[in-house]
Amino acid sequence: MPPNNLVNINISHIRDLTIEYGEGRGYPHVCRLLHLIEEIGSGLEYDENVTLYAAYLHDWGAFPHYLQTGVEHALRSMQVAEKEILPYTTLSKVAQQAVLEAIALHDYRDPRPADAIESLLLREADMLDFLGVVGILREFARGPNNLKVCYERALARRDKIAGRFILPRARVLAEVRLERMEILFANLKDESFDIL
Repeated sequence: MPPNNLVNINISHIRDLTIEYGEGRGYPHVCRLLHLIEEIGSGLEYDENVTLYAAYLHDWGAFPHYLQTGVEHALRSMQVAEKEILPYTTLSKVAQQAVLEAIALHDYRDPRPADAIESLLLREADMLDFLGVVGILREFARGPNNLKVCYERALARRDKIAGRFILPRARVLAEVRLERMEILFANLKDESFDIL
C-alpha cells in the first residue's frame, strides 16, 4: 500500500514524503545529488526520470519511517521503492527496474559494478556528496559530540571513496573536493592543537 493511501504517486508526492520522512537531511541530500548528476552527466545520454526517482528514493531505507534493523539501507530502500512506490507511478516497468538497480548499487561500499549510466551517475554523485566541506560536515552532523571520532570517520570515508570515480567530470569534481578536505582538515588540526 502506498504511503498516505496515494494511488497515483508522482515525483511531487515523493518529494513531499522525502521532506517528511528525511529528518531534515534527506531532501537537501537529494537536491545536492540532482545538481551533481546534472553536472557529471553533462553530455551523456541517460534517462533523467530514472535518475530523478532513484535520487529521491535511494535513502528511504535509512529514514526512521522505513528503517529495519539488520537490513542494509540500500536493500531496504529498494524494497520500499519496489513494493510501495514504483508500482503506483506512471514509470514503465523498464524504467522501474532501472530505478531499482540504481538504488541497489548506489552505496560506495557495494563492490558490484554500476554498469547502467543511471546507476553510475547516482553512485558517483552520492560519493561526491561525501567529499569536500559538505562531506566532512555530514560526518560531524551525525555525531557523537567527539571531534576525534568524527574526524577519523570522515578520513576513513574519504580514503574509501578517493580514486574510485569512473566518469571524467566526477573525477575532476572529486579532486577539487579532496583538496578542500585537506585544507579543512589542516585547519581543524591546527585550531585543535592537533588534539581534536
